[in-house]
Amino acid sequence: MTHLLPPNLLKLFAPRPPLPYLRAVGKDPNKPKQKNVNGVSSLLAQIKEQTIVDTAKDDEREEGEEEQFTYAEEVKRSIRREERKKAREENLTKAKESYKPTEDPNAQGDPYKTLFISRLSKKVSEKDLQKEFERYGDIERIRLVRDPKGKSRGYAFIVYERERDMKGAH
Repeated sequence: MTHLLPPNLLKLFAPRPPLPYLRAVGKDPNKPKQKNVNGVSSLLAQIKEQTIVDTAKDDEREEGEEEQFTYAEEVKRSIRREERKKAREENLTKAKESYKPTEDPNAQGDPYKTLFISRLSKKVSEKDLQKEFERYGDIERIRLVRDPKGKSRGYAFIVYERERDMKGAH
């Protein structure tokens, strides 16, 4: 659609002329530059020397300065971290496999009559929810979800006696 624009606006879309080539000042482009290429062995020797010096300076560390470990110690730490991570994942999978919602005594009621409420204060009790939501209809049961220590998790399920009561509260 740019072809429909007036000529003064078409000039804005026109390409600019290419930049002129200028030869580098003080450098001969035909003379190749020497490159210092070394093997890895000298670098490894420097790293080993540095780790030996760092472990010898452990006593001279200042407050807040982190301890530096050798490569072997870092590998051991990473292996331990991975083992702990795998153990945590195994525990989670075992917990997931052991939970069966059909056998949970707290997970009962008609889903069409159940109202889910989230972002509740940690101080809210079943009585507070009963007072607040009873005005929409008769409540069959209220389940405020709690952690193993008994603290509220911040969400609840309210099961009404009739589906229309739940829709009225919603």
